[in-house]
Amino acid sequence: MGYRAAGKSTTGNSILGREEFDLKTPAQCVRRHGEVADRHITIIEAPGWWRSYTVEKSPELLKQEIVLSVSLCPPGPHAVLLIIRVDDRFKESHRKALQGHLDLLGERVWSHTIVLFTHGDSLLDTSIEQHIESEVQDLQWLLDKCGNRYHVLNNKNRSDDTQIKELLEKIEETVAQNNGCHFQIDRKILQEIKERRRAEEERAEERIKRMKKQSENIRSQMSDAQRLSELRIVLMGYRTAGKSSTGNSILGREEFDLKASAQCVRRHGEVADRHITVIEAPGWWMNEPVEESPELLKQEIVLSVSLCPPGPHAVLLIIRVDIGFKETERKALQGHLDLLGERVWSHTIVLFTHGDSLLDTSIEQHIESEGEDLQWLLDKCGNRYHVLNNQNRIDDTQIKELLEKIEETVTQNNGCHFEIDRKILQETDGRKKMKEQIDKWREDIRSLTSE
Repeated sequence: MGYRAAGKSTTGNSILGREEFDLKTPAQCVRRHGEVADRHITIIEAPGWWRSYTVEKSPELLKQEIVLSVSLCPPGPHAVLLIIRVDDRFKESHRKALQGHLDLLGERVWSHTIVLFTHGDSLLDTSIEQHIESEVQDLQWLLDKCGNRYHVLNNKNRSDDTQIKELLEKIEETVAQNNGCHFQIDRKILQEIKERRRAEEERAEERIKRMKKQSENIRSQMSDAQRLSELRIVLMGYRTAGKSSTGNSILGREEFDLKASAQCVRRHGEVADRHITVIEAPGWWMNEPVEESPELLKQEIVLSVSLCPPGPHAVLLIIRVDIGFKETERKALQGHLDLLGERVWSHTIVLFTHGDSLLDTSIEQHIESEGEDLQWLLDKCGNRYHVLNNQNRIDDTQIKELLEKIEETVTQNNGCHFEIDRKILQETDGRKKMKEQIDKWREDIRSLTSE
């Protein structure tokens, strides 16, 4: 158990003495077996959370996998290894995230938990005890919570099998401390998760069927003559959602700078026999309501749809699939998109980035597990959505399918693009020009006073 990049997969490989765990971040639990030091070992790797993100920000599917992990080695695990990098400072935000995720398993789990420090080679001549004492109270709190059970592992030194033998001995000591018992999760917690998962899988299947039927109906209305030779797209979303990477994936080359921009950015390209114009609007802070966003940001969002005249065929609303989507995110997103008027929603497609983190999980299962806020958003967008793995540029089918979904959206809108209410645009343009005039006056005054 542990946050992403803590070293769970590498630790599993070190314990088993061979490459059994893939180093890619899994979305589901992974179970492996082996014979080590005359013992039969079963290891479950649970998917990791983002290090500074509290449990509330984690996707529901991730939380379910954490709970289910302890049921994959019946009757239950002898120990939970809580993995932390020794070469990273352990801050309060890390402690809160870790505590929240482990608490999903109930209070009893702490008496079966051992803190396992990875990257032990970075300690050099410093003892782990010196490191613990040098850290602030958050790490010391964690060790107290785990009955001061800890171990250090240098995953780069597989030839030294003493560190694994010592770890297995510490696990046996932990079992002895628990009167020879393994950890067993409260049956009620486990049953609730299993029932919820079953219901979500059924709803996901129904959603897949509905979406397939919807797409077939739209496609039947389209003729080859309706295929657009030009597509105009606006990318919208919070900061770090993946707008720039998405723009680069669509155009098939590095056109958008990954640094956050305060102004709209426009780029062009030829993709799948179409001329594509992509506008990237600046992003808002994920949990920040529109009232708290700077006026300039709001102006840029409104002006973004006027930068590809006569208007965009679709607005791609970009959301990360590896982060939970709750009420605060929904309200922030709704407020910023509402700046463009109610009509924008019928031209909007929800685009999920970080699709690689889903692995074998369908996007429909993620949608059904996340709950009402994400489902409200998809209903608002006419259940138009797409998943993108920006890490895999070689697979051009995902972009072709996205462009087809944009054409379907145009068909749903009777062949029309999105056009913002002129009154909204004129008001925003007027405010921008007034600010530019005021800035010019200030600059003129400064230059006069400095002469």
